[in-house]
Amino acid sequence: MNDQSNVIRLSDYAPLDFTIESVNLTFKLAPNATRVIAKVVFVAAHDGVKALRLDGHDMQLISAAIDGEALDLTPDAEGLTLPADKIQKDRFTWECETEIDPENNTSLDGLYMSNGMYCTQCEAQGFRKITFYPDRPDVMTTFTVRIESDLPVLLSNGNPTASGEGWAEWHDPWPKPSYLFALVAGDLVAVSDTFTTMSGRKVDLNIYVRDGDQDKCDFAMGALKRSMKWDEDAYGREYDLDLFNIVAVGDFNMGAMENKGLNVFNSVLVLASPETATDKNFERIEAVIAHEYFHNWTGNRITCRDWFQLCLKEGLTVYRDQHFTSDMRDAAVKRIEDVITLRGRQFAEDAGPLAHPPRPNKYIEINNFYTTTVYEKGAEVVGMLRRLVGPEQYRKALDLYFDRHDGQACTIEDWIKVFEDTTGRDLTQFKLWYTSAGTPRVSVAEDWDGSTYSLTLSQDTKPTPGEPTKEPRLIPVAVGLLYPDGTEAVETQILELSEPVQTFTFENLREKPIPSILRDFSAPVYLDHTQTNAERAFLLAHDTDPFNKWEAGRDYALDMIERMLKGANEVDADFLSAMRTMALDDALDPAFRALALALPSEEVIASTIYANGDTPDPLAIHAVRNRLNAAIADHMAADLPALYQAMEVTGPYSPDAEPAGKRSLRGQALALLSHLDNGELAARQFDSATNMTEQLGALVRLIIAGRADDALAAFYDRWQHDPLVVDKWFTVQASFAPPEQAASIVRDLSTHPAFTWKNPNRIRSLFGAFAMGNPAGFHFETGEGYELMADALIRIDPVIPQIAARMTTVFETWRRYAPARQAQMKAAMERVRDTQSLSKNTSEIINKLLDV
Repeated sequence: MNDQSNVIRLSDYAPLDFTIESVNLTFKLAPNATRVIAKVVFVAAHDGVKALRLDGHDMQLISAAIDGEALDLTPDAEGLTLPADKIQKDRFTWECETEIDPENNTSLDGLYMSNGMYCTQCEAQGFRKITFYPDRPDVMTTFTVRIESDLPVLLSNGNPTASGEGWAEWHDPWPKPSYLFALVAGDLVAVSDTFTTMSGRKVDLNIYVRDGDQDKCDFAMGALKRSMKWDEDAYGREYDLDLFNIVAVGDFNMGAMENKGLNVFNSVLVLASPETATDKNFERIEAVIAHEYFHNWTGNRITCRDWFQLCLKEGLTVYRDQHFTSDMRDAAVKRIEDVITLRGRQFAEDAGPLAHPPRPNKYIEINNFYTTTVYEKGAEVVGMLRRLVGPEQYRKALDLYFDRHDGQACTIEDWIKVFEDTTGRDLTQFKLWYTSAGTPRVSVAEDWDGSTYSLTLSQDTKPTPGEPTKEPRLIPVAVGLLYPDGTEAVETQILELSEPVQTFTFENLREKPIPSILRDFSAPVYLDHTQTNAERAFLLAHDTDPFNKWEAGRDYALDMIERMLKGANEVDADFLSAMRTMALDDALDPAFRALALALPSEEVIASTIYANGDTPDPLAIHAVRNRLNAAIADHMAADLPALYQAMEVTGPYSPDAEPAGKRSLRGQALALLSHLDNGELAARQFDSATNMTEQLGALVRLIIAGRADDALAAFYDRWQHDPLVVDKWFTVQASFAPPEQAASIVRDLSTHPAFTWKNPNRIRSLFGAFAMGNPAGFHFETGEGYELMADALIRIDPVIPQIAARMTTVFETWRRYAPARQAQMKAAMERVRDTQSLSKNTSEIINKLLDV
């Protein structure tokens, strides 16, 4: 059972008895013995303060003093306590000197080293590994930092104030919590540019990279400037410092970190060239650059009061970066891709033992709550709020949020209140989206009396851990009605479903319409709506809502797959015809056609089967999905070569939406053609490709065709000195290896000289790709995939516990499978659980998985 002694609860929140006037830090950098001298001015928030607790661990206390008086303090495992008799004053200065060992800090939080570069990661609780401090997000103050080192580049937050040989000083004038502190020191070069804000102020922009990577920064710099301009136009938010720095780091637990004025990025989200990065890499770089920049206002200027409010900054900022990408690229394609991610990951989280609300009410290890529920579902909640109040009122509410709460640490209640004050609406029921876990199921019943059409919607949410009963939520359901000739009978309306059952009527219609329900995926719910495949084919052909057009094809494909799994030998001719018509429709965007031509993933198929009350068989799903793809290829055999040629992009490479969309559809055509020619065209494309998108896409097809040995060797030989491309080499093998060989291939790759157990990107590229990208291999009937992952988790946990904990979630759906697989997975998890000295991070996850 879970150990409740270390549980942190929202209900226990209390503000600190002190505010902090200022922080001064001096870093004397040395790989194994960095000295940190801290000078912190505390001011009592009220009379009668008690002893003050300071967080801190994994460092040596060298000296401590209050107002110059030396103290003899002995830290415990989690920090130290300043005695009450020493702090009974309105204002005092705390000074301490600590020694830390960055080189051996393999956990990659706090201050650590990455190939000779000093780097920090302080969110959520890394600052307490640097100095003793009240390391909590509601304690905000200004920081002044001095860095002493012989390294040429010495960076911190804010603006530079002075420098000399072997030192540099920085001051950040904007109050911030400790989790936003950052320091970087290394032998780096800057790619520089400028941006002029809407008020005419010039901001210097720098991206710091290792020498040799300068030619891979142009796209990231352009993305940063586009983000700055978009935030001014869309939200009226102007950047507030004279300098904005980004640093690319090879060893990083997360994607990136929004430290004020000094964003630290995983190098995979900065470095890109046509030869080394795919179209998806470029798109992801643009989105994450935007996300971290947008945090300057939604996360930095306004932060969260406590870590339970994490979705306040992350959900809102994800929504903002999704909106940005929609404006930069294709809004419909972006929406579909976001929903694919949400359903593939967050819906599974909501349906299992790790289910939690976007704002949880307790945790053991906060790093375990950087989840798709907090981020992606949090963004969906913001999107629903905007749908309910409308774009104009949404913008007014955001303006009020920024004006009212600038410089504050806020809560979900503060966020909801600005919308209530702006619109006059009572949003108490809507707040349940933040405080209750689970995915509601909306069921549909239709009625037609000759002129009036009625939709009866009902909602139900299954119990989740700690929530045996659920209250009805306020769900915005976007609905449009189409006449049988394809014209719109009723344009999109937002129906507000707030009761367990509600009926909505549409009068004076000339004939019975075909409903298009949950347009643009207006709420993160399951939709139970009985449709015929003829109706799905109609919506695929005629629906004016791009998301529901795509959804109709997806549902048709899922129905076909489920019937094949139950023994159907023939694929419906109407399904094949609908897919062909859609794929060849030049009126549709190529990127949309590519998405619609791709069958649902094996994970989505498994979750759908389980949601329908059956037990999924991963190997059967894999086989049937391959059969259906082969049937589509056979049906389109005469069309695919021309489609492949028509989508060829000539001229210089561009990652923009239009050419990327063409390459995506070309890749889908190649995938289908590979069913017909056993990879012959893929082999030619691999040899002739001039960009990574097409070369990697061809390599995947060769692996699936079982003829990739020479190509894999050539790929590695060419790119072995580029770590980010070598990650791709590991990923494609782990993701597309034949199920019966996958575990042994991954185990062998873990002994390859290029593999390391200390780099998060490399670990994710192999083990994450295997467990999440190759379901049939992971769930192969021998159980060797489960044993492989248990071995990996046991090895990773003492080195990088955050990565081990996140990777443990590959077991979260274990109860959906047959008893034999459940027993194998349970045994693997128990072996991890029983490991001596298992980290708090991994222990919390594994115990939740096993206890439910």
